Amino acid sequence: MQFRKRHLVASAALLASAALLPLSSAWADTYPSKPIRLIVPFAPGGVTDTGARVVAEKLGERLGQQVVVDNKPGASGNIGTQQAATAAPDGYTLVVGFDGTMVINPHVYKKVPFDTLKDFAPVSKIGDAALIIVTHPSVPAKDLPSLIAYSKSTPAGVSYGSAGTGSTPHLAGELLKAKTGANFVHVPYKGGGQAMADVVGGTLPMLYTAVAGAYPFVKRGQINAIAISSAKRLPSLPDVPTVAESGVPGFVVNSWIGILAPAKTPQAIVDRLQKELNHVVHLPEIKERLASLGIESSGNTPAEFRAEIEADLKKYADVVKTANIRME
Repeated sequence: MQFRKRHLVASAALLASAALLPLSSAWADTYPSKPIRLIVPFAPGGVTDTGARVVAEKLGERLGQQVVVDNKPGASGNIGTQQAATAAPDGYTLVVGFDGTMVINPHVYKKVPFDTLKDFAPVSKIGDAALIIVTHPSVPAKDLPSLIAYSKSTPAGVSYGSAGTGSTPHLAGELLKAKTGANFVHVPYKGGGQAMADVVGGTLPMLYTAVAGAYPFVKRGQINAIAISSAKRLPSLPDVPTVAESGVPGFVVNSWIGILAPAKTPQAIVDRLQKELNHVVHLPEIKERLASLGIESSGNTPAEFRAEIEADLKKYADVVKTANIRME
């Protein structure tokens, strides 16, 4: 009797498992059957929005359904990101994750309406946007070691601008201060445009910003490129050294964008999305268009993307704590 009971339980478990396998496979085979909503938690026109639109059309072609970009700006990306976190985990609502929103906001804001690790299933990165340190030509230092030395010898320090408090360039500047003892003084702006205008005009001596916004001014000689904070030099600026090459070993800070789904999205759907997105970001024409925005294509696996998010959350927690950066 006991044997028969155990046999029936085991048989039921096998049948349940067998039933689940075709269902998971069927999801992958039939998905998607309608358009997909891709939330961009920022206003149209920025690098995050433009980068998303570069890949959305081709991704839709690969999936056989339109990928519709839906801008939901507000609260430094928190509003749109929350909408994605609470959406049905069926693969039809995705979000463009930005490092500022996903790994910096949780430390900077007193309360964030989502949990980066618990509420999302990472799909893949789209790419990395390199950051650059630039100065007005009136600043006597022409490389990073001399800029750091100059800041230390100047009682008031050297002011550096960023796109705003808690932005990735702001955190990069604070991390550089912590590692070198530089006397850099942060000046927050409401976006990178006015900060760039001020450094070009000479009212701001130094700026930490995305390469895409600085590139034309560097090429015209209106500002000096001091160093980039990526792991290697950029083909577009081959003469500009990295921060690591300039005497700060291991210093790498990029801004990244990628696509995430709500947590509990079936793994078969996540894997399908990753496969198609990885194909798209490595297409020559897409790589070229992203490069024009200062984004280097760098698709990865869901596990690799999650590991990077976890590492960045830890890194920026330390930076925010040291710099005592808080926002309501």
